[in-house]
Amino acid sequence: MKDALDVAKIRQDFPMLSQTDGRRFAYLDSASSSLTPVQVLEAQDAYYRTYRANVHRGMYKISEKATERFEEVRRKVADFIRAGEDEIVFTRGATESLNMVAHSLAAQLRNGDDVVMTV
Repeated sequence: MKDALDVAKIRQDFPMLSQTDGRRFAYLDSASSSLTPVQVLEAQDAYYRTYRANVHRGMYKISEKATERFEEVRRKVADFIRAGEDEIVFTRGATESLNMVAHSLAAQLRNGDDVVMTV
């Protein structure tokens, strides 16, 4: 049997979920803005405080550190979803990602081709 998700433990990763004055809180606006887990907030804070620099464009120490961390995340995502590092593309959000995929597919589609999508 597969282990059940520990929802209470997962909720602890999202600070906003604990600021509910003791009432149960469910965030239902993820289609617009997802909540950010504490691990991401801490990584962003470290970036802004200690190595805020352009990625892949600077030839100085903090830019190199920013690039190293950026690529480290790419490797972690690739490992997590069992993909190649060259298959990971970072975008600003879901809309940009979907538009990028649609645009790249549109150039290859021909009349009569079928596009299958899930809900």
